[in-house]
Amino acid sequence: MEPIVGVDAAFLAFEARHTHLHVAAVVVMDPPEGKRSLFSPTSRFAQIRLMVEQRVHLVPQLRRRVVRVPLGLAHPVWADDPDFCLDDHLTRSALPAPGGLLELANLVADIVARPLDPDRPLWEITVVEGLEEGRTALVAKVHHAILDGVSGASLLATFFDLGPRPRPIRFPDSPWAPGPLPTGSALLRHAASSLAHQPELLAGTWQRGLETVLEVAEHNRQLAEAGEAPPPSPFSAPRTSLNGAVSAHRRFATTSVPLDDVHVVRRVLGGTVNDVVLTAVGGALVRLLAGRGEVPGGSLVALVPVSKRPATRVARGQGSLEGGPPALGNRISGMLVSLATDVADPVERLGEVSRATTVAKAQERLLRGSLWDDVAQVTSPALASRVARWASGLGLFDRLPPVFNVTVSSIPGPDFSLWCAGGRVVSVTPVGPVADGVGLNVTSMTYHGSLVFGLVGCRRLVPDVDALADHLRRAFAELVDAAVVARGAAG
Repeated sequence: MEPIVGVDAAFLAFEARHTHLHVAAVVVMDPPEGKRSLFSPTSRFAQIRLMVEQRVHLVPQLRRRVVRVPLGLAHPVWADDPDFCLDDHLTRSALPAPGGLLELANLVADIVARPLDPDRPLWEITVVEGLEEGRTALVAKVHHAILDGVSGASLLATFFDLGPRPRPIRFPDSPWAPGPLPTGSALLRHAASSLAHQPELLAGTWQRGLETVLEVAEHNRQLAEAGEAPPPSPFSAPRTSLNGAVSAHRRFATTSVPLDDVHVVRRVLGGTVNDVVLTAVGGALVRLLAGRGEVPGGSLVALVPVSKRPATRVARGQGSLEGGPPALGNRISGMLVSLATDVADPVERLGEVSRATTVAKAQERLLRGSLWDDVAQVTSPALASRVARWASGLGLFDRLPPVFNVTVSSIPGPDFSLWCAGGRVVSVTPVGPVADGVGLNVTSMTYHGSLVFGLVGCRRLVPDVDALADHLRRAFAELVDAAVVARGAAG
């Protein structure tokens, strides 16, 4: 057995009645090329099942399940599942006619609204048939305790190829032979060992936390002296109709913009790709709330996850497509960023967002991303779970001020085409979680010249997520038009 630690454990502990902390990806594929597939089974589902069966051993976490410690005395552990069966994790579905984006979006919303079975390895794949042009989609759903956005892209790559012909797969020398699940006494011994180190870990976390608070306070004082606004603090975000207790239902929409357009905006108007994304999301949210008759009492605030993994660029023929098992788990922290939604002009808003992210990144470095792991590690899993369920059951998030308004995440992807089970991958759309208090998640991913957005909203709080996708396209178009005008004026 392997202990589940830090942020991985927190994603398990803070699940509640309607807060399901899994992530997903929607992969749309062309039919296999040629009259005969390179995969021997005739049905598309059978081809995909065979591909997964041949590669599931490359990701050991996919055959492990969560085993909880009695009474929540320590964080749960991972253990090989002796009852693992691939068919428990693969399902088949078909879209109603005409099999377009709307029908697919409705199915995705239904899939991500359902929790994963806690007594099995925490993942599932739905093979979706009946798409237009003979295409097939995969909706791959994995618990956030297993991966973050960057490692999720690495896991997906395990099941992709660089061409229609599948790459050679090295199979293990001997069959997989899982042992029995850990006994209660073994789990209690694990808990006793963990508790023995808890006072030392707690003391270290408190000391590092106090030092960090003092450093952040000094940093913010220096910013104020320089006339710069510090990053937003938790609970300083304005209350909006996006924020409240989430329901059991979801809405999903997707849109995309050419990556070249994003780079034009970045080069001409300044900032990073992430700054451009945040600015466009802010502009889209202003339009959405205005349509509801809302004018927030201040700038909206986004939680922006930050990867702590070394920066890498996926190149053709390199990375997890050709390497060993993907490095999973969560290596993330987060920063709160003002979306400058109180600034009307989109170009000025981009400048404000760029300054806000620069300041937030400096504070995030002071917070030392490992501090979040330490805090999660010393938090009692039993207490955290009870608090999450208690707050959700009482509907406290409809009355408390929001910690932030929206989650906005960006994931780097490959700039070349991929294939899956012999079919060319047309698009990869990321799907993030929503949680009590924050009913909207906007996650983007680059793939082969496009920046693709997955927008997930609680049906109660954001039933009009498809309208938000339209607003997002218009917000990008505004920035592109402004960049073209500025470039013409300069040249």
